[in-house]
Amino acid sequence: MTLSRWWSAALALLLASLLAGCATPPRPAAPAEAVLGPWSGRLAVQIADKPEGSFSAAFELKGNAKQGELSLFSPLGGTLGVLRWEPGKAVAQWGSRATEYGSLQELMAQVAGAPVPVAALFDWLRGIGTSVPGWNADLSQLAQGRISARRYDPPPEADLRLVLER
Repeated sequence: MTLSRWWSAALALLLASLLAGCATPPRPAAPAEAVLGPWSGRLAVQIADKPEGSFSAAFELKGNAKQGELSLFSPLGGTLGVLRWEPGKAVAQWGSRATEYGSLQELMAQVAGAPVPVAALFDWLRGIGTSVPGWNADLSQLAQGRISARRYDPPPEADLRLVLER
């Protein structure tokens, strides 16, 4: 099974679980360090004209744009996958299968279905309104633990939403 088919099947299962009313079990709260996290909560990515590319999951994010780790969890708390990166290398681990990429940007574009401005995302988590061409970030709800960003250029449009645990 190819990575994209596996990912689509995993997303379908995840969405079915969400529709069935499953709740994400609370994760132990870890104090968020202003520079390196960790941050945790729920995230959702929606790609216009690509419903199969849209997904949501619980997450825990550690590190920064140069080196870090993003763990994705199912509604029942099981690990869906772990993304790890360091300079010159990024790895997506889905169960026992790992796929290596040359950069975090390549990995995120593959996993999210569209390029994600990772360096700016870390700034947004810290409340810094870094501007990214083609993206519009809304940090007005950050005090309530919510971040939303919309990519309008280049197409397809994409929405990224984060709800942080407090």
